[in-house]
Amino acid sequence: MPPEVAFDYLADPHHRADWQSSLARVEDVDGEPRVGQTWVDVTKPGLRPDMRTTELDRPHRWTETGTWRGISATLTLVFTATPTGCDVEPTMVLRGRGVLGPVARVLGLAAPYAVRGDLRHAAGRLTP
Repeated sequence: MPPEVAFDYLADPHHRADWQSSLARVEDVDGEPRVGQTWVDVTKPGLRPDMRTTELDRPHRWTETGTWRGISATLTLVFTATPTGCDVEPTMVLRGRGVLGPVARVLGLAAPYAVRGDLRHAAGRLTP
């Protein structure tokens, strides 16, 4: 699929629960995808991080930041055209304040595997 198709699907919070395995649903989506757009991810365990798009350069790069209590997570997706469609390269950074610092570091070790799995799931949903 072209980078524009992948970008539009992945950058729109309305689609998140379709491809992100940890989500039950998304709530309170503030308008269309743009820098500053906000929403709430409702995870299957019941956590409700506040999310915000912090970078949107269609169809090349998209970044979101989520915060929940003392933990913040930043996910950047870089889209690169290929002869058969596109590659999506994720980068995830988790940070925690105080006692949550070690928790964020441990979660940060597992997060890239989960994100890549979710991206494979998204690609499967977009491939006819």
